[in-house]
Amino acid sequence: MGLILLEALGALLILVLIVWWTMFSGRRGGDRRDEDDTPR
Repeated sequence: MGLILLEALGALLILVLIVWWTMFSGRRGGDRRDEDDTPR
């Protein structure tokens, strides 16, 4: 039982690390603004 809980905790940790990496590994100034994105 303890091994299953340890494995579930490891999988949750990997999931949190993947989400953290995708959220905060972008460009420093945010996304580049194109001319097409300006509202009319």
